[in-house]
Amino acid sequence: MSTLKIGVLLSGSGTNLQAILDAIQGGLPVEVVRVISSRPDAFGLQRAEKAGIPACTFDRSVYADPQAADERIVDEMRSAGAEYLVMAGYMRKLTPVVLDAFPDKVLNLHPALLPSFKGAHAIQDAWEAGVKVTGVTVHFANEDYDKGPIVAQRAVPVLETDTMDSLEDRIHATEHVLYPEVLRLLAEGRVSINQERKVCIA
Repeated sequence: MSTLKIGVLLSGSGTNLQAILDAIQGGLPVEVVRVISSRPDAFGLQRAEKAGIPACTFDRSVYADPQAADERIVDEMRSAGAEYLVMAGYMRKLTPVVLDAFPDKVLNLHPALLPSFKGAHAIQDAWEAGVKVTGVTVHFANEDYDKGPIVAQRAVPVLETDTMDSLEDRIHATEHVLYPEVLRLLAEGRVSINQERKVCIA
């Protein structure tokens, strides 16, 4: 089995990047070949540096032209040899420039069970709705926000003793397990999309 080469897009602390790096240390057949941050102060950049991964950051001026920014992302990731792009807390919506360059090869992580609680405040929205179960979704990104083909989901129960903070902690802990599991499936060539645009796992 060959090693899957991925590029990671992030905007913040990079805990999912760290979970992937930890899984690689544990035998996950994946190599992170490039990290790009949408924020110069993102702690995820320090994680990349510590792991010896080439990284770059885009400041706000770069994003004044989202299409040009995404062209730079494509150039960076292609030059690094990335086969898949992994969004790990990346807080910018990708344009078709990236999505068309990596068709069905851009993964996103969402802290809810899609199609429920789309958008940037999914954990808070689920908490305020009073649901008894929420969770995590890994899906392929497309032009429709939080609507791409779902690869995997993992439920997280909302406990009677939960606060929103404790629920958020358990959701993030679930992300850190599920994302590497999905990357292993991809590395093993077990993920495909059928004619109905549904993900099939072999």
